[in-house]
Amino acid sequence: MRKIMMFNRVSADGYFATPEGSLDWVVPDEDIAKAGAEGIPDTDTVLFGRRTYEMFASFWPKVLDDSGTAPDPHGGQRSQQQRAFAEGLTAMTKLVFSRTLQEVTWKSSRIVRELDPRAIEELKNQPGKGIIIFGSGTIVSQLTEHGLIDEYQFIVSPVLLGRGKALIADVSQRLKLDLLEAKPYPSGNVMLRYATCSIP
Repeated sequence: MRKIMMFNRVSADGYFATPEGSLDWVVPDEDIAKAGAEGIPDTDTVLFGRRTYEMFASFWPKVLDDSGTAPDPHGGQRSQQQRAFAEGLTAMTKLVFSRTLQEVTWKSSRIVRELDPRAIEELKNQPGKGIIIFGSGTIVSQLTEHGLIDEYQFIVSPVLLGRGKALIADVSQRLKLDLLEAKPYPSGNVMLRYATCSIP
C-alpha cells in the first residue's frame, strides 16, 4: 500500500503560516533542501489545498525557466536543489482539493471537488510511489480525522510567531504518534518524523 506523508515547516510555537498566510519567517537550510530533493524519486503524487497549490504553482514552474521572476515564498536563494525539486514536482501527479478553483495550468495537475476518504483509500491501494502533502492545513486536518496520513514530518524553525494559522484543527480524536527521527540542524531548524501509531 502506498503511504501518505505530510511535510510542513512550523514555527516553534506551532504555526505553519502567519495570520496572512506568509512563510517569510521560515529559516532557509540547504541541508533540508538537499534532503527534500533526494526524496523526490520515492514520491509521485502530491495532494494540495487551493491556497498552497496556487502558491506552489506561482513559484516552482518558474524555477525551471531560470527567469528569477517568481518570489520564493520562503525568502531563500535559488539553488541546484531547488531546480531538482522543481523538476520532480512538475513531473508528479498533483491533486488539488477545491470547490472554487476554476482551472489548473501546472503540468499534471487535476482539480478534485470533494475530499472523499474512500477515494483516498483507493488511491493508496493503487500501484505507485509515495504520496505527499505540503501546507494545506484544511486538507491535512481532514486526512488526519480519517486516519489517512501515515507519516508526519515537521521542520520546526527557531522562530516564535505569537499568532498564526494552526496546521491541524477540528480533529475529533487524539492521535498517538511514534517518533521515527529527530534531527537538529546548525541553522537551528529541527526535523521531526512521526509515524501514525493508534487512536487510544
